[in-house]
Amino acid sequence: MKTKKVIDHIVQWLDTYLDNSGLTGFVIGVSGGIDSAVTSTLCAETGNPVLALNMPIHQAKDQMSRSSAHIAWLEKNFDNVNGIDVELSPVFDQIKKSLPDHIQDGMTMANTRARLRMLALYAFASNHKMLVVGTGNKVEDFGVGFYTKYGDGGVDLSPIADLMKTQVYALGKNLKIIKDVLTAPPTDGLWEDNRTDESQIGATYAELEWAMQYLESPQKEPLSARQEKILAIYEKFHTTNKHKMDPVPVCRIPENFKE
Repeated sequence: MKTKKVIDHIVQWLDTYLDNSGLTGFVIGVSGGIDSAVTSTLCAETGNPVLALNMPIHQAKDQMSRSSAHIAWLEKNFDNVNGIDVELSPVFDQIKKSLPDHIQDGMTMANTRARLRMLALYAFASNHKMLVVGTGNKVEDFGVGFYTKYGDGGVDLSPIADLMKTQVYALGKNLKIIKDVLTAPPTDGLWEDNRTDESQIGATYAELEWAMQYLESPQKEPLSARQEKILAIYEKFHTTNKHKMDPVPVCRIPENFKE
């Protein structure tokens, strides 16, 4: 991959999209992971105003420290970046008090965290007349659907959604993203036990990328037992989460019914 050319292309794409939108800049949530670090840096590279939001909800200390460190790095290197801390734990706790106990299972409340952050991002975007920038990569957004519908999936534009996770890491190294972010195990930051993406999915991103590419162009060579398992994991997630990746279905009414 021609990393520098990809970076320049995305920065130009962001700048052009913003200019055509008539809005003033970008709002992005920074989690302490590689995807948000790379995306926020690409936004900063445009020279346009960037609000980098740190939105903890009972967050693990290492995630908080990485997020804060990356935002500090952005502010040091880019005059157009403004970091903002938005403590959402009290709001989340109030939501828990308002919801019936029987619907507060782990996944429901994990997705609620993501949707609460989306609300915060759009509050700032609306007030400052900015665009909310998505941080999903290709295997997450179009492969396994590993994101929250109307949570981190609720964005205005997605600059890295055509890049695999390994390619995002390559951009991160070129952009000189801080080491703690580059070496941290990927996590969605939605669980208080700090579980990783791999522990939730059952496969690494490199394995999922292999599965995605294999299914696009299957090979005749026999597969190993691990490869068979990876394909099964990938296809299960892809099928289950397809509703996130497809446009919202619209019930089309025959014209003669409307007369």
